[in-house]
Amino acid sequence: MGAIVSLMVVLIVSMIVVRVGATALTMTGLSQELARFQARSAFTGAGFTTSESEKVVHHPVRRRIIMLLMLLGNVGIVSAISSMVISFVPSAESRGWTDTVIFRLAMLALGLSLLWIISSTAWVDRQLSRLIAWALSRWTTLELRDYAGVLHLSRGYIVSEFAVREDDWLANRRIEELRLSQEGVLVLGIDKPDGTYLGAVRGPTLVEAGDIMFLYGREDALATLDRRRAGGEGDQEHRQAIDRQRQVEAEEREAEERSEASRGTLL
Repeated sequence: MGAIVSLMVVLIVSMIVVRVGATALTMTGLSQELARFQARSAFTGAGFTTSESEKVVHHPVRRRIIMLLMLLGNVGIVSAISSMVISFVPSAESRGWTDTVIFRLAMLALGLSLLWIISSTAWVDRQLSRLIAWALSRWTTLELRDYAGVLHLSRGYIVSEFAVREDDWLANRRIEELRLSQEGVLVLGIDKPDGTYLGAVRGPTLVEAGDIMFLYGREDALATLDRRRAGGEGDQEHRQAIDRQRQVEAEEREAEERSEASRGTLL
């Protein structure tokens, strides 16, 4: 019975360590979803895909966080396996139905179920994330940068990576020629094939095949842009996208006016 309790303690500590790591990665600029994936992968030793590992390896703070998670993960997994093995090895003092394998399996299943329910509860998740973020801000030098919140990544707005191909409508044009802002799309930066990163790009910047563009806008607008190919048809789609953006802006203005009118009524 004591071994099962030890196993539960190891699992609880492991969950907290992963959550602390995920929150710390979020504070370095990763999205919450990606940070949790990276933290769990590092702790379990599952590994990453190439593009995702580069986001960690090329960032010194993230690299230290991942290294620490890997180290703690090796210790935690070994401890968990050891405790589980001990849990089902009968001791010389074993007696009665409480020492049977079935009883131990039932207790283990109950404990794991409770941990799963608690960890997947939204309220617990929010409170734990806030507590960890406060503790990290209070006692570490990590700088809080919740870019998902800053950019309001909700209600259909996302940040997306575009790999520019030779036949894309974007290829071999300058930013000022593309007029993406008229479609409601903002260019946050461009990764060049030689490793050069251009942030807050300006009008004269040339978009070339092989570039990785980081774009912010409505999900449907970015999906349409990703499918757009060079040529007259692509130019026509660009004009249609501008018309759609004007319609969206008009609807947003109407919604804002209704909201202001309702606030004025309440006052």
